[in-house]
Amino acid sequence: MRTKPKAVVILGPTSSGKSDWSLKLAKKWNGVVISADSRQIYRGLDIATGKTTKTEQQGIPHYMIDIVEPDTDFSVSLYQATVYNLLNSIARSNAKRHKQTIPFIVGGTGLYIRAVVDGYKIPPVSPNPKLRAQLSTWSMAKLKAKLIKLTAQFKRKPKIDLTNNRRIIRAIEVAKAVGELTPEAQAPGFEFLQIGIDLPKTEIDERIERRINAMYEAGLVKETKKLLAAGYDFGRPALSALGYQHIRNYLKGKVTLAKALELMKRDTKRFAKRQLTWFRRDRRIHWVKTLPQADKLIQSFLR
Repeated sequence: MRTKPKAVVILGPTSSGKSDWSLKLAKKWNGVVISADSRQIYRGLDIATGKTTKTEQQGIPHYMIDIVEPDTDFSVSLYQATVYNLLNSIARSNAKRHKQTIPFIVGGTGLYIRAVVDGYKIPPVSPNPKLRAQLSTWSMAKLKAKLIKLTAQFKRKPKIDLTNNRRIIRAIEVAKAVGELTPEAQAPGFEFLQIGIDLPKTEIDERIERRINAMYEAGLVKETKKLLAAGYDFGRPALSALGYQHIRNYLKGKVTLAKALELMKRDTKRFAKRQLTWFRRDRRIHWVKTLPQADKLIQSFLR
């Protein structure tokens, strides 16, 4: 029986050290990095999204970073299709060589990861600006009630982050358009090892504090000014990345800089908690506390 090509997923909450781990592991295992971050796909969104610089990448190929402009719609289905193309290309190349390239899918966007690992067949529903504008005025409770009503008769209940109003709005949009939200999943043609970085909450919080201070020092305010000057709509998904809204409010005179950074830290900690809640539902994830533990899992997986 022919074995499936293999890929490793490195996941975890924001600031847990995913990028650092992926670089060290990819360097050891002749890997490439495929970002699973729904904001790093956008050009010009560098500091707040925590992109690794070319220097930091140490010559290791990185994909799914800087591929579209901030005013471009980029769906989960498009992410899935693009990553599958990348994985297939790597698998074909590996079949012709003795030395194998290992794909490392790295990030904290749970829906992107699930779409790839579980092979969701996602309905190709185009955005409905009129419906989105209407739903954006609704409360979270009203959005949830609408989604529950629309999906009451579905054979497969949708796996949606119910703490994210943008995800709920998209789910309502798809459900209204096709009458079904999560059709039968396709069996992906790859074998995945999912590794989660398991750090104490106190350490994650400390890392978030340090990371946001570093973002400010690196020029987050200047980057946000540039995006505002370019005329980008801060209501679009790209600019909903944590940080840009907070600094925009500072630049508009709504809060002080100290308050903007304080709120950014608070909201990022809350976001990290939601990420962990999402990931903990998947019992296939191997949670580890150290890099050597992850390396041992990979060694066994690739053997």
